Amino acid sequence: MEHQQLTLPVVIRDDARFANYHAGPNEQIVQSLQQQWTTRGEPFIYLWGASGVGCSHLLQAACHYAEGLGHHSVYLPLDELVEMGPGVLESMEQLPLVALDNLQVIAGNEEWEEAIFHLFNRIRDRQSHLLIAANANPQQLGIRLPDLTSRLSWGMVYQVGALADEEKVLALLLRAHRRGLNLTDDVARYILTRGPRDSQALFDLLERLDQASLTAQRKLTIPFIKAEMGW
Repeated sequence: MEHQQLTLPVVIRDDARFANYHAGPNEQIVQSLQQQWTTRGEPFIYLWGASGVGCSHLLQAACHYAEGLGHHSVYLPLDELVEMGPGVLESMEQLPLVALDNLQVIAGNEEWEEAIFHLFNRIRDRQSHLLIAANANPQQLGIRLPDLTSRLSWGMVYQVGALADEEKVLALLLRAHRRGLNLTDDVARYILTRGPRDSQALFDLLERLDQASLTAQRKLTIPFIKAEMGW
């Protein structure tokens, strides 16, 4: 099992953790993901939301959290694995936590739908845990196998909400602090004003600016950002 995990071309981001996730309207989701490992926790959770709202971050953070408690996990971004075929799901139920991301890419694929349906049943039988993320709720995903659509709604289904602008500023400041980066409110607001709208793209931009400031040995100021980004 460990060998199969190691051979999958999947990299889980080290910075995708609950500690640097500004929950905003999604606090209940974070609590539910953490409570999975308590007696009152829900073993199956389905997250859905638009691109960039943080579904992938939450799934990877849940894997890090589980590992920190001593529970082995696997993160499976289906958009990266779909071409390998559903055989990659074999024996995954042996792990305490399986996280399937971007479920929408297999909607309408009979072979994949059948495989995920059977994986769901095996995970339930072993009393393991399953997280799924997609860009739509189970009924609107385009799954053709009725039994799978039914299974996807068995546990908790949450829509991951986008952050308001003020919350994005707080999220940038939190992410910068976790990186050891001195970011002021004014600079964070400038990045938000001129940068991309979705949260993940903003965080990717912050990482790029952090690297640029380190290379140039310059503080992350508005003039530096203007010069670096051509704004």
